[in-house]
Amino acid sequence: MTDTTDDEDITLNDLVRIHSKIKAKIEQFDAQIAKLEEQRTEVRMAIKDRMKAQGLKTVNTDSGTVSLVTKTRYNTQDWDSFKTFVIEHQVVDLLEKRIAQSNMATFLEENPGLLPPGLNSITEFDIRVTKAK
Repeated sequence: MTDTTDDEDITLNDLVRIHSKIKAKIEQFDAQIAKLEEQRTEVRMAIKDRMKAQGLKTVNTDSGTVSLVTKTRYNTQDWDSFKTFVIEHQVVDLLEKRIAQSNMATFLEENPGLLPPGLNSITEFDIRVTKAK
């Protein structure tokens, strides 16, 4: 916390109060950031619309250079068929490398002796602070 205060002099009540104040301040900043992100999105849309209307792909301004780029994102509405396709065509690289955390936890609970090769796990303590009523 601070160099001048011995941690043992601070009670748990004090620590929880400090935690709550910090959390409240973060929530204020998060609200401000959300509002700024909303405004930024509106400005980005206006820039994009104006560039498209003027047929520009790149524009240099005093504040910076803007490039109009295309981005394609893919998704599926039928995961069962998509998984079948991936397996059938052996194209597992179409999927991102990420383990579904809750699904893995459930699998391990239901299959205690069965561990996938290369699986690592990290368990750590954390706290959950709720407001006093």
